[in-house]
Amino acid sequence: MKSVLVFLVLLAVSHSLLRIPLRRGKSARQLLEERGQFEEHRRTFPYDPAAKFLSQDKEHVFSLIILFWAQTTYYGVIGIGTPPQLFKVLFDTGSSDLWVPSVRCTSSSCDSHAKFNSSASPTFQAGTEPFSISYSSGFVTGSTGYDTVKISDIYVEYQEFGLTEKESGTLGFVPWDGILGLAFPSLSLEGGTPVFENMWNQGKIPEHMFSMYLSSSLEGSMLILGGTDPSYYTGSISWVPLYQATNFWNIQIQSITINGNTVACSGSCAAIVDSGTSLIVGPRKDINNINGWLGASTDEYGDAVVGCRNVNLLPDIVFNMNGWSFSLPPSAYIIQSTSGCRTGFTSGSWILGEVFMRQFYTAFDVGNNRVGFAQAV
Repeated sequence: MKSVLVFLVLLAVSHSLLRIPLRRGKSARQLLEERGQFEEHRRTFPYDPAAKFLSQDKEHVFSLIILFWAQTTYYGVIGIGTPPQLFKVLFDTGSSDLWVPSVRCTSSSCDSHAKFNSSASPTFQAGTEPFSISYSSGFVTGSTGYDTVKISDIYVEYQEFGLTEKESGTLGFVPWDGILGLAFPSLSLEGGTPVFENMWNQGKIPEHMFSMYLSSSLEGSMLILGGTDPSYYTGSISWVPLYQATNFWNIQIQSITINGNTVACSGSCAAIVDSGTSLIVGPRKDINNINGWLGASTDEYGDAVVGCRNVNLLPDIVFNMNGWSFSLPPSAYIIQSTSGCRTGFTSGSWILGEVFMRQFYTAFDVGNNRVGFAQAV
């Protein structure tokens, strides 16, 4: 009888989870490569993954260059206003704000994206603060406002968001319209309460937690708000406590090993778990050492490349965290394209991005200040 009751409770919780399908789209880099414009843009806007996590000043300076140079990108659909106006947004665990283009946007980059019309929503209320984000390849500026946000089957009331009126031309190359941040409230540049926190405060979700399953396919990825879904992973979730974190999903890695040899993070290191970063990022010395163990060479763009025929011979790379070992096979860390094979590692501050998250279903537990990983199906 007790087991039946437990099953019914778990079933009820499962049904109350919010599931948002995510699509894996082409990145700006891929689109530029297809048009033969990648080399020109890379010289103009160098790739700096760590820049995203530089401290923000009171003028709301924030780097989004990593989103522009992402190898892939996952996005889902939300609605804003009454009735809901639909937008494709990047669900980004490395930022905290929600912003979308406005119909008042005069930049050509807005022409390829959905734009919010505040006059078409009777529930919209204008904010009093301007909205401005500066980044290394340009900027977005505009105003703030409040309206109802529809995510899956629930409505988040009186949600603050940014409305861009001018955007950098580089944003015209991304497949999403705006960004919905899933980091902590203290990181918010708008100064308001982030969407996920408002969901929790308004009693819309059963647990103060969300999780992500990132598939290698175009379809099938999922954002789960309010808990975890065992149908997307095998075994149990291994939890890692947050480490010196007030803004980001920051954890500690004890070491990174190959064939039992420590190749990076000797003596431990702190890393940010970020769905808005494509690769695994680390200090140049450590990344060069990892790539050296893989027999990679550097091409004209600075990418670490390997022979595609040798991928199956490459070793697993093991990330040791909180007593757990997470083994990343070459099928996970090698990125294959029409131009060849390159490793999913690049230099900067430590970030575990999509390369890691595709292999491991990732849970972000706000209530218990921890991140969990389980083998993705």
